[in-house]
Amino acid sequence: MRIEWWIILSVYAVSTGILLFIPKNKIRLAVVAFLFNQIVTFLIGLVVVEWGLLEYPVRCFASINRASFTFEYYAFPTVCAAFNVWYPSNRSIFIQLGYYAGFCSVMTIGEVIIEKYTNLIKYLHWEWYISWVSICLTLFIVRLLCVWFFAKGKV
Repeated sequence: MRIEWWIILSVYAVSTGILLFIPKNKIRLAVVAFLFNQIVTFLIGLVVVEWGLLEYPVRCFASINRASFTFEYYAFPTVCAAFNVWYPSNRSIFIQLGYYAGFCSVMTIGEVIIEKYTNLIKYLHWEWYISWVSICLTLFIVRLLCVWFFAKGKV
């Protein structure tokens, strides 16, 4: 088996492990964040691939979709769920901005390493900073949607 498939299996294992550590009292928030993130990444992912900005040479369900099922439908939504579950909402704005920067930076560094050394993703007309900004915007949009969604019940 090629290294790419081992990485995909590892991503599924780590993502599932992250989901298992979500506290029971925050499962609703995690599910809502997970699903909202899938909606956003579905749209963005298809546009990026169809416009020829990124390519995923090795991917699950290659005959169905040219986007990365693993990243857009499982790994990133899992990270987004964890991001929202442990979001430091009662802390200062600097801590909150650092939280965004930390998550975006770790995900972007991982993507750049994967892009450089594997065949899982290829940047065609794309750069690492575009990934960083798009991850940050996606986390921000999903955070706003989650705050809006759960504020409705408090009225």
